[in-house]
Amino acid sequence: MTKKIKKPDWVPENAGKEFTTKLIESKLSQTEIQTRLIKQKSFNLEDLVQGVLNNDRTLLAKSITYIESNSKSYNQKAREILKRILPFSGNSIRIGISGLPGAGKSTLIETLGLFLLKKGYKLAVLTIDPSSTISKGSILGDKTRMKKLAREKNCFIRPSPSGGTLGGVARKTRETVLVCEAAGYNVIIIETVGVGQNETTVRTMVDFFLLLLIAGAGDELQAIKKGVIELADAIYINKCDGDNVEKSLLTKAEFSTVIKYIPSPTKDWKTKVDVCSALTGEGIEQLWACIEEFISHTKKTGEFEERRRKQMIDWTIDLIEEYLKDEFYSSDVVVYGLPKIKSKIMKGQLLPTEAAELLIDLFNGSK
Repeated sequence: MTKKIKKPDWVPENAGKEFTTKLIESKLSQTEIQTRLIKQKSFNLEDLVQGVLNNDRTLLAKSITYIESNSKSYNQKAREILKRILPFSGNSIRIGISGLPGAGKSTLIETLGLFLLKKGYKLAVLTIDPSSTISKGSILGDKTRMKKLAREKNCFIRPSPSGGTLGGVARKTRETVLVCEAAGYNVIIIETVGVGQNETTVRTMVDFFLLLLIAGAGDELQAIKKGVIELADAIYINKCDGDNVEKSLLTKAEFSTVIKYIPSPTKDWKTKVDVCSALTGEGIEQLWACIEEFISHTKKTGEFEERRRKQMIDWTIDLIEEYLKDEFYSSDVVVYGLPKIKSKIMKGQLLPTEAAELLIDLFNGSK
């Protein structure tokens, strides 16, 4: 179909070629045009809060953008959004999923997510992508690896850059969880970066922590070193399909032995070890049954609420540390003195310990 070409209203009716400007009608529907205009629009606080509570996905994403932003002009609005939606949050099952790159976390989340949607749940998936230490950019490609899930009406997927934050999560993951809960999502899955044993921060923001592994990756030895494994509520060996079934079952047996020597992070709960296949769906129903059993158990013992209260304390401490760090590096004396001190360190005129003490003294002296 040929696009209709029009001239702007200000062009004279019988004008010649000296007026070369032309308008081509858009193929976008009126709804698509409105959606694009919404994305470009600056919203007031009431628009954003009501958009979140009504699960307007565009306004939900816009609110999260305000929350994740480093811009000070957005900070106040972000705080007000959180304050207004807080009474509507907290009504979800929060699940953290960690594991080595290649363990199949995204595939597992898609398979588990589709299973949950069929059971009537509303699902939000928060994926964390590593940020480059050089360009500071992130690919944010997890959504493309969950194509089926991304098309579902009752699923919201939000990829976020780690931004250099340690622990496998993003700087504002806790806040994003609250916003998604206020929008009505009753299962929240956080997929960590996936880099190894230091991904422990996610434990401080979820109810259930799943560690996903694969057979033959040498993780059996790592289990003895504890690390992230001692924080897991369940360990699942993924890719238990095809020729890999025997190796996966062997890995399960080895982990079942190892886990006996590692105390469970949850009172009166024995860390589960099992196998699954995100590709075939084998073991996914059993995984969800394990999560439901864990949530029921912790609510009966009071551990569920106790853990959430402790997480609020962890959040407070993290916010204080973040504030102090920003305050330090934005101080005029530090901004002015840091380049000179760096130069002295490079020339061997100053030890790092002395440099740190000098900068801290400068900062304290400016107060």
